[in-house]
Amino acid sequence: MTTATATQTRKFALGRYATVVTRVLTGLLFATTGLNGFIMFMPAPDPSTMAPEGVAFSAALYATGYMLQLASGVQLLAGVLLIVGRFVPLALAMLAPMVVNIFLFHVFLEPSGLVMALLVVAAEIGLAWAYRDKFRPMLKAA
Repeated sequence: MTTATATQTRKFALGRYATVVTRVLTGLLFATTGLNGFIMFMPAPDPSTMAPEGVAFSAALYATGYMLQLASGVQLLAGVLLIVGRFVPLALAMLAPMVVNIFLFHVFLEPSGLVMALLVVAAEIGLAWAYRDKFRPMLKAA
């Protein structure tokens, strides 16, 4: 094995480990928050510390009677899929609208969580890039 081949192999292995770590951590985040939507084991944010627009948005989702449960179910299912490494492209596709909403919520309504929202966006984009070959058939013109 040449030096160039060994270096290339190490870079590939490092990238693969980074992808697995990102996938599992993102999966744990979404599985935990999704599960919390059903059994409420984490304290809810104090509305007095939130922007009024963020409180109104959250209240509107709660008032629908189904939207928070649907979002929690999608997060839980996609998180578990990411953790176990099965159907990862499907999990990423399921989470994409959630990630966009999380990001926009923190940009426009509740800036206090923007750093975490940016990390979630970066993880989603990084994982989508790592699995880009699985998305190619879906992106071909018919």
